[in-house]
Amino acid sequence: MTTILMGYNQALLSSAQLFIREDLGLSDAQIEVLAGSINVFMLASILAAGWAADVLARRGTLVLANVSLMAGELANGARRQLPRAHARAMLFTSVYNAEISPPSMRGFLSSFLDMFISVGLLLSYVSNYAFAGFCGVLAMPESPRWLVMCGRHAEARAEIKQQANADDGGGGSVWKELLVRPSASVRRILICVVGVHFFQQASGIDAIVLYSPLVFRQAGMLSNMAALGATVGVGVVKMCFVLVAALFSDSLGRRPLLLTSAAGVVASMAALGAALSSAGSAASVAATVASVLAFMAAFSVGLGPLAGTYNAEVMPLRLRAQGTSLGMVVNRLTSALVSMTFISLADAITMPGCFFLYAGVAAAACVFVYARMPETRGRSLEDMDELFAK
Repeated sequence: MTTILMGYNQALLSSAQLFIREDLGLSDAQIEVLAGSINVFMLASILAAGWAADVLARRGTLVLANVSLMAGELANGARRQLPRAHARAMLFTSVYNAEISPPSMRGFLSSFLDMFISVGLLLSYVSNYAFAGFCGVLAMPESPRWLVMCGRHAEARAEIKQQANADDGGGGSVWKELLVRPSASVRRILICVVGVHFFQQASGIDAIVLYSPLVFRQAGMLSNMAALGATVGVGVVKMCFVLVAALFSDSLGRRPLLLTSAAGVVASMAALGAALSSAGSAASVAATVASVLAFMAAFSVGLGPLAGTYNAEVMPLRLRAQGTSLGMVVNRLTSALVSMTFISLADAITMPGCFFLYAGVAAAACVFVYARMPETRGRSLEDMDELFAK
């Protein structure tokens, strides 16, 4: 439910902005600020959530996030609560899931987080009816690795006690170990975590999620209803292809799916730019819709679900909460940059130019994944230090 609500609220503005623009007379700059400001509001909460996850435990932090989400929805308009709740939810659904999943199924189970976000996106596209809930999280077991880290050995899985205790014995400041004096393996892990989160957002996902109705109108669709109807197809495709990632991430591995995803984003973004370059005809409208759907399929098979999976599984236990926070800060800052500049950038270099630019970023992502990100499929969380020390 946590991730469904995240997706629902993320996409709510996509449809609403068409009517906000008409009813309130907001300028393009104001629409951009409105679309991107939620990411800025998240930042303080993201950094604090790393501390909260170690003090309140993984499950306790999820409960807090769900309470905030429900309170924000019930307030129906007091939106200031939602960015903080989304930040906590985005961080520790992935951490919790990685820590409780066996290596052979970790990719499959972690990918379902993005599946539920996609369900939320689809619900938001289909209707504006909001719902919230949090009681289910109270029945969840606590992360066994967190239990071991706190000394509650009798409640944790026996096979991870020894390494988890060793991880907990490092001492010193977590942030100092992350940022001031990182070891060679931690430095390499940080590069991968920061890079994959940057490329996930810089490849243009929020330009599609938030502004797809505007893109469809630019292509030549004549009504808001037609543009909003096309966004339903975007939500359906996203949900279906996240399932593909869930089914194959443990058998094929993270790297093949990430590389395939990034290559698909390059091709679909370039096709979208080309389609918009000849906007106005029925053929260009069809090509635009097909390109957006192809982008969403390519993104959802790798970059979408696996960035969070990779982040949560490669960080050492002693650094996992704060390291995940750091990766999410980069994610949200990049998301804010894309969502708060898309319309202005389209005015400066044209909308086709925007999508050609995102295609170039995705090409750089291909190179980054190939050169910097080792395969993690089938490895235990305790083996990651050794993997990144090579």
